[in-house]
Amino acid sequence: MATASQDPHPDAPHIAVRGEAHLDVDPEIARIGVTVTSRGKDRRTALDDLTRRNTAVLDLLKSYGDAVERLETGTFSLSPQLKDKDRGERVHAYHGHVHLTADLTDFTALGELTTRLADLDLTHVDGPRWTLRPDSPAHRRARQQAVHEAVQRAREYAEALGADLAALLELADLDTDTPTAPVARTRSLTYGAPDDTPAPLDLEPQRQHVVARVNARFTMTPPRL
Repeated sequence: MATASQDPHPDAPHIAVRGEAHLDVDPEIARIGVTVTSRGKDRRTALDDLTRRNTAVLDLLKSYGDAVERLETGTFSLSPQLKDKDRGERVHAYHGHVHLTADLTDFTALGELTTRLADLDLTHVDGPRWTLRPDSPAHRRARQQAVHEAVQRAREYAEALGADLAALLELADLDTDTPTAPVARTRSLTYGAPDDTPAPLDLEPQRQHVVARVNARFTMTPPRL
């Protein structure tokens, strides 16, 4: 929150207004989640299989170079599954999974990459989740427009009373909202993939709705009523 406050004329008339701005902008990042799973009769088989599948996913993601801006490994687990209706602790199988998150900035690669990932055995792909960078210029533009809207609104109220704005008393930054959601439709694209890969999805970036709100208080000259 950003605030600015002063009251050089405590007896002067005050105006309190809200300024709000709404922008629709293109997303800057597409985030996908990838979960690799394995299952084996014994712990070592399940672990070796999980390691192999995880390596294949990492190699595929890294093969897209700068299109993948960030790649992170999240949770890892390898757990036993007990045999049903067994009073003892006999292990029936072992289940393992690794979850990864990848941020892409080159959306031309996104459809093909997600399709190739989804085509891998025991691999689940979630996303994309479209978003903006925390320091995106869109946030700055929205905040500036909200301030300009607050000043303009206060000036219009003052003019309706035959007065002028005199000084800013307070400027308070309110909540900012940027909802995100995936939008997808199927179409054939290419990004240097092998001939036996499935047709890539065409994932259309969803415009991001950026909202900025401020409260502002001003003093004004004496109204002419």
